[in-house]
Amino acid sequence: MRPALPIEINLTAVLMAVEGQTPLVYAARGGESLGLPSGPFDPLKHRTLEIGLRSFAQEQAGQALGYVEQLYTFGDRGRHAAERARGEVDASPHVVSIGYLALTRIADRGAAHFAPLYACFPWEDWRGGKPALIDAMIRPALESWARGADQRGAGIDRRALSPVERVALYFGSDTLPFDEEKVLERYELLYEAGLVPEAIRDGRAAGAVCVPGEPMAFDHRRILATALGRIRGKLKYRPLIFEMMPESFTLTDLQKKVEAISGHHLHKQNFRRLVEQGGLVEPTGGQTVTGGRPAALFRFRREVLTERPAPGFRLGRLG
Repeated sequence: MRPALPIEINLTAVLMAVEGQTPLVYAARGGESLGLPSGPFDPLKHRTLEIGLRSFAQEQAGQALGYVEQLYTFGDRGRHAAERARGEVDASPHVVSIGYLALTRIADRGAAHFAPLYACFPWEDWRGGKPALIDAMIRPALESWARGADQRGAGIDRRALSPVERVALYFGSDTLPFDEEKVLERYELLYEAGLVPEAIRDGRAAGAVCVPGEPMAFDHRRILATALGRIRGKLKYRPLIFEMMPESFTLTDLQKKVEAISGHHLHKQNFRRLVEQGGLVEPTGGQTVTGGRPAALFRFRREVLTERPAPGFRLGRLG
């Protein structure tokens, strides 16, 4: 009888922050790829999974964590396997990672390794309009792959979307908008088509091109994509952005940080109207004292948490 493969429970943190107009993620470089903070769950040392996550993530990043949310359990076979010679038996434990989204305010940039988040997903930053690489590189490569995949699957009765339909749905088309929350679906489509380095590393057939984007260790870019899609969706009904804001801020700074996470430019007057109608902030009575025209300072109005069940930025679909 074949012995059971041992399983190791790992905790992986997507520690997200915003500095200025740049969304950041804590990631350490190992070789040619970035890696998220992670560590084994020790049931003797940590009473809960979240306590374990907070313990090692705060220690590795040197930052106090605010909001923490469990994302998903990632357990695909081979996701943590080291490269081995052909025919060699892998007796190492199968690693199952529980991913978490954690938010912070950067206390000391020099003490932590934060990387620009959109370096990993350059096709997700629409603040200056549609990224040029979507039409110049991504769509042609995906559409070529999708047509071939549809032909190979001809005659099979499938209720799922076809590859051609998935390309249009996830990256937008003349009739379908770009849905900013489908970050994971877009990355997984690129992976399936062999257009990202992780797919080639994992033994998938190489696609027509290699799409620009910072590769990550193991399946950490998939975990990061899950986290970005999650926070984009939650911004609309949870005031999570204030977990990454200083105690006092201008409305312009607030808008820039919401834009940084959502990946879209927002109309100034419409944004301020939404903030005022939602009762999300209140004036501090102070003003900025740096150079230029003084601007009023605001703070998060905590009472909104008990006034209604879904206090957030009701921005609707931004595409």
